[in-house]
Amino acid sequence: MELLIRQETSADYTAVFDITQKAFAQLEVSDHTEQFLVERLRASDGFIPELSLVAVCDGKIAAHILFTRLYIVTNDSRHESLILAPVSVLPEQQSKGVGSALINHGHEVARGLGYSSVVLVGHKDYYPRFGYKKLSGFGISIPFPAPDECCLGLELVPGALQNIHGIVEFPPAFLPH
Repeated sequence: MELLIRQETSADYTAVFDITQKAFAQLEVSDHTEQFLVERLRASDGFIPELSLVAVCDGKIAAHILFTRLYIVTNDSRHESLILAPVSVLPEQQSKGVGSALINHGHEVARGLGYSSVVLVGHKDYYPRFGYKKLSGFGISIPFPAPDECCLGLELVPGALQNIHGIVEFPPAFLPH
């Protein structure tokens, strides 16, 4: 399989919508609206075009990943971070390393753009393989109920989250419409 990871373009939007819809169609924990979340995030202030990436497998777009800017709010300041959401891989391309390649590549691009951390709410058994740890271990929480083991953070720069004790401020685009 030939795999190319590149920045998403507007010409990819229809394919990404379909991929995202198919990727989450059978997931029980999904509300099956992730494709609309991607559209809202693209239109938000937190959208970073360089961090909206597609994986092209054998000439066809097979996966998409999006990192969006958000803040972690402490008693006296706001700390810029990223949220990883969603990662969408066509069902027939899942478990072939495509999602892992996108995540790893996205981390490198984010680091190169000067971002020092990423947060997410996701599968407790999948994301730790990339270095994600419980947000609660950093003294960071999210503003809605979710299992502690699913609220995760990654320091792209060692120590980036060590002294930030606060709450994740999600962009309005994450709120259901």
